[in-house]
Amino acid sequence: MHATLSKTLIALLPACMLLCGSAVSFRRKKTVGSSLQLLGAGCLVIVVLTHLCEALYLFPWMHWGSEHRVGHYLDFFSAVLGLTL
Repeated sequence: MHATLSKTLIALLPACMLLCGSAVSFRRKKTVGSSLQLLGAGCLVIVVLTHLCEALYLFPWMHWGSEHRVGHYLDFFSAVLGLTL
């Protein structure tokens, strides 16, 4: 899991930068587009945080790596929604 943790920490930086940039854009102009961009960036941060929880074995009851479990669906739907928005 050491490789998973390092990849996740590397992915956390661009995801947080995207979230901060979207928050600044939303604060300057409160439009529907900027709010959807902020929501999508938040979903991508959730994807990175689920991978971080999987790498650190946090919340084992969510069964992070298993299919048809809560952790898998949280990761999947956050990724789909984040990339869509």
